[in-house]
Amino acid sequence: MSNPIYLALDLPRLDAAIALAQKVKSHVGGLKLGLEFFCAHGHHGVHEMAKVGLPIFLDLKLHDIPNTVAGAMQSIHVLEPAIVTVHASGGRAMMEDAKAAAGEHCKVVAVTVLTSLDDADMGAMGVGGSAYDQALRLADLAQEAGLDGIVCSGHEVGAIHKRWKNGYFVVPGLRPADGKLGDQKRAVTPRAARDAGASVLVIGRPISRAEDPVAAARAIEGTL
Repeated sequence: MSNPIYLALDLPRLDAAIALAQKVKSHVGGLKLGLEFFCAHGHHGVHEMAKVGLPIFLDLKLHDIPNTVAGAMQSIHVLEPAIVTVHASGGRAMMEDAKAAAGEHCKVVAVTVLTSLDDADMGAMGVGGSAYDQALRLADLAQEAGLDGIVCSGHEVGAIHKRWKNGYFVVPGLRPADGKLGDQKRAVTPRAARDAGASVLVIGRPISRAEDPVAAARAIEGTL
């Protein structure tokens, strides 16, 4: 991949999302459309975003019984996504069925621990060990299930990369060195994530909410 940056486009207005994507498309490698976007704009919105000419990452974080997740994967074949997410915590059978139902050229990656969660959150949910420990456990499960890769924070990607040499690693929650964390608790810089082995860098607000999105995207691209 020449440019690993995927721009997160969870905007309430489709025309605004298209306009932003058109502005920065020379400085990003793909577009990430999340649950907010998909619920607001559906298949039509994804088709319209695909016209920008960049790969589409559908970050739907599917999490249900295996049969339901497989059916959901089949229902999005027509959208031809490059990447789709499921939750690793759905279990091995669910991940296996998701991969079996995915399109031929679609990478299925499992979300390990959300970047908005930290060790205290793990304890509150009854999960033993740290967020780091849980991410590694779920990454191992995703590999055993035959998925293409996982989603994790930049804090874990280096260790997971060592255990899964040919894995495909998506790292969200990234912030430039001078960026605000917002609701992210385990953020790193795009460069640090890339150096640690990230395949895809998901970046949203540092670009989409910048005064000059093109300059922001260009500046981040220049650090890689």
